[in-house]
Amino acid sequence: MNFVGGVTSLIMLVLWLAAFGATVFALIHAVRQRPDAFTAVDKMTKPIWLGILGGALLCLLLAAGGFLLLAIIAIVATGVYLADVRPKVDEVQRGPRW
Repeated sequence: MNFVGGVTSLIMLVLWLAAFGATVFALIHAVRQRPDAFTAVDKMTKPIWLGILGGALLCLLLAAGGFLLLAIIAIVATGVYLADVRPKVDEVQRGPRW
């Protein structure tokens, strides 16, 4: 049983590290974008996304202490940014890709 608990803990650590890395990446991406790019693609403003992603990062740090619901909230917020907002913001700033 101890082996199973160790493997489970290792898997959770790897998943947490992946979520943390994705959230840091999303936050850095949002910081580097022009503020008008967010409103140009009909998304929430840059300060709102910075707050959401900063809150997601804080939630992940708290989730390391055992609050797993906060980790789920943070992963969803980061996923929305990376899957929906980031591609459109990149497209409006660089033009469509061929």
